[in-house]
Amino acid sequence: GNTSEDYLRILLNVPATRAAAYMRVSNPVNSSKLSLVKKGICEDIDCKSEELVIREQGLYLIFCHLNFRFPGCSSSPIDLKIELLVNDKVNRQTLSTWCASETCQEKTFKTLFQLHLTHLSARDRISVKLNHPQFLNDISLPNDNVLGVLRYN
Repeated sequence: GNTSEDYLRILLNVPATRAAAYMRVSNPVNSSKLSLVKKGICEDIDCKSEELVIREQGLYLIFCHLNFRFPGCSSSPIDLKIELLVNDKVNRQTLSTWCASETCQEKTFKTLFQLHLTHLSARDRISVKLNHPQFLNDISLPNDNVLGVLRYN
């Protein structure tokens, strides 16, 4: 089945006493920040169009699962950077070089998963930024692109 949909089903059936958010992301309209789609879980966290806003300070696990589609290969590699932002400042980033011409086929699909455990304060804003948002695969795998936040005791 669909892994992200399975995770969502599990999270919906777990009795939650802490803050949790699990939102699908999609390509941004006019920026490099990804948009949040109103489909998922949003418990004790405010879910805005481009960010999650923390209501209560504590230790949080932030995770981001993104799928990418490269429609063709260029003559040079592509550096793809994912940034987890807290209050519009980079809090964690991942840089991957993909799609070098000798390793590419006609279409290439890649997945990146990022985890970050950090202390957050009330009103902190969480968002995701890509340097090449045009490669986000929100056509054939729209439900597998997610941003999640879980609060620990």
